[in-house]
Parts: sequence; C-alpha cells; structure tokens
Amino acid sequence: MESALEITRMLIDIATQIAIVVVGISIFLLLYRVIKGPTNPDRAVALDVMGITLMALAGLVTIIVVTTRLNDVVLLIGILLFIGTIALAKFIEKGVIIERNMD
Repeated sequence: MESALEITRMLIDIATQIAIVVVGISIFLLLYRVIKGPTNPDRAVALDVMGITLMALAGLVTIIVVTTRLNDVVLLIGILLFIGTIALAKFIEKGVIIERNMD
C-alpha cells in the first residue's frame, strides 16, 4: 500500500511539472500573439486566453505546493479577467468604455 501511494505521488509530481512546462510555453506563444496579432480582436482573445492559462498555472502551483491558499488567487484572476474582457470588448466595439452624456 505504501509503494502504491509513493508511485501515485511521483506520477502526480511528474504530470504537474510537465503541465507547468506546457502552460509556460503556451503563455509565451500567446504573448507573441498579443504583440503581433493581425487585428485587435485577435489580440483581445489572446489576452483572454493568457489570463486563463495564468489561472491554470496558479492551480498547478497549488498542486505542487500542496496548499489551498492559492485558490483565492485563481478566483481573483478569474474575476479580474472577466471584467477586463468586458471592458476590452466594449472598447473595441464603441471606442469608449464609460459613456458620458453631455446633455
């Protein structure tokens, strides 16, 4: 029973480290798309996906560190990402984020 538990822990560590490498590579590729994107909506989508991958990275670090304290960070990133996506979509569509009536 002890050896099965050790093998499981080893497999989780290896899988988590591989996932961190893959997520890190995807963040760099998304950063390239944010900088070189052909249009502004492409940049917005890449920025949104980059935030989601940052959430995944925080979750993977939580697994490695074996703590639940980073779960709040994941939720905070998600909330800020949602608000930022809505603001960016409104800016791309209308050109302004906050509309002011000058009546």
